[in-house]
Amino acid sequence: MSIARLYHIGKTFLNYGLDELLPQHLQPWYAKYLRKCLFWLPNKHQDKSEGARLRLALQALGPVWVKFGQMLSTRRDLLPHDMAQELAQLQDNVASFDGEKAQRLIELALELEHISDLFEHFEQQPLASASIAQVHTAQLQTEQGLKDVVVKVIRPDIEKQILADLSLMEQFAKVLAGLVSESRRLRPVEVVREYRKTLLDELDLMREGANAIQLRRNFEGSEALYIPEVYSDYSRQNVLVMERIYGIPVSDTQTLEAQGTDMKLLAERGVEVFFTQVFRDSFFHADMHPGNIFVSYEHPENPQYIGIDCGIVGTLNREDKRYLAENFIAFFNRDYRQVAQLHVDSGWVPADTCVEEFEFAIRTVCEPIFNKPLAEISFGHVLVNLFNTARRFNMEVQPQLVLLQKTLLYVEGLGRQLYPQLDLWQTAKPFLEHWVQEQVGPLAVAKKLYQNLPFWAEKMPELPDLVYQSLKRQHHQVPAPQSAISKQTIQSVLLGMAASTFAIIAGLCFIAELNGASLSSALFACLLFICAWRKTG
Repeated sequence: MSIARLYHIGKTFLNYGLDELLPQHLQPWYAKYLRKCLFWLPNKHQDKSEGARLRLALQALGPVWVKFGQMLSTRRDLLPHDMAQELAQLQDNVASFDGEKAQRLIELALELEHISDLFEHFEQQPLASASIAQVHTAQLQTEQGLKDVVVKVIRPDIEKQILADLSLMEQFAKVLAGLVSESRRLRPVEVVREYRKTLLDELDLMREGANAIQLRRNFEGSEALYIPEVYSDYSRQNVLVMERIYGIPVSDTQTLEAQGTDMKLLAERGVEVFFTQVFRDSFFHADMHPGNIFVSYEHPENPQYIGIDCGIVGTLNREDKRYLAENFIAFFNRDYRQVAQLHVDSGWVPADTCVEEFEFAIRTVCEPIFNKPLAEISFGHVLVNLFNTARRFNMEVQPQLVLLQKTLLYVEGLGRQLYPQLDLWQTAKPFLEHWVQEQVGPLAVAKKLYQNLPFWAEKMPELPDLVYQSLKRQHHQVPAPQSAISKQTIQSVLLGMAASTFAIIAGLCFIAELNGASLSSALFACLLFICAWRKTG
């Protein structure tokens, strides 16, 4: 299967003349002989532009390649404008499959005699078609009356094609890691496996529905982001029914500007929404290409994003979030020594790395990007330099952050389209500084102690006996003079510790009050601790 697929991929590339996109000096000597001897293919698309040929080739190869094209379409600093415009069509303009077949799949999944048993009206002509599924409009009969909805249905027999491509990619990654030593630090096998999991998750629309419900709950009442309602009772693994939204595609800047949208605020909110999802919720929409993002028609002076297609989401643990936030802030403050030290401390580079040399290398790469508007920053050039720096210091790619890195590319691409003068760094810096202060500052410590007070109040009376029993079990390891210890002695020691902790709590609560918490909250925390302390006596 892999050999046949590899042949098909090579044939498709040559059929669309993609080999001709490479500069002559980069083409291998055997390229022209490969076309003539192995494939016997002329270029049948010479009349089309390079961008159109690339788009058609990726579309012909299927969803794995289409998604690659979607990501490329947001990198307008790396691609010619006409090529980026062509690839942008892959976001919601992939060739659809037959509408009658889609209707039969929906009827089978929902166990309907006919589509009209559930939907007052069902449009067989798809509203949009993407790489893995397509969407049809309908009207759902509910207790509140008719609701405008969209019905998303997975393409038939697509899983087999996806598995074949992923298997081929994984085999290629293994060969690459074995033959090219420099590729090992990029961990290609781990990255492909992470991509495999993400892509296969997209085939389960019940998972997408659950993701959408979570994101909707996280941003309930938000002026920045709206997530449409999911009708879970009518959703299955290959069918998803959700509220139909009406908005302007975020890539349609002409319409946005024509209705007087505040483009600067819209761009800034995109950055804020992303960092809120990552650092506040640890749950972020990881497929934020323009085809999945709309802007509400209402209140153009206070624009609101509408997010759809929540099949791919990312999560970060506490350590990842703290590490990322501290790195971002160090970058914002141009503290390259701190950036280098954080990389060493986290294990991303070997422990024996010379921090001074690493700091100088990072400074050389990153210093030129500051104090410039987004439009003037060549992030492609920066990425190339960072790649060379990483190779020099044996820095490894972290697979758990691949989705985050991809989403950052999307956010940057959207920001560039909406408001080229957006200062991405200054927009994010206050948010991150506030988050770090909440997580590691005095107020954070006070909050954590306050949250644990009920547990302490419950467990404090049992603590002396637990300690005594533990020492008794270990009696053979304790010298005789020290083993003659009573429960009363242990309790006295613990009460002394509690009194000291109380003093610390009181001080921290006072600091919390100075940092913005109400004095009543601080006093209430102290009162709870006093109650717990007195209970132990």
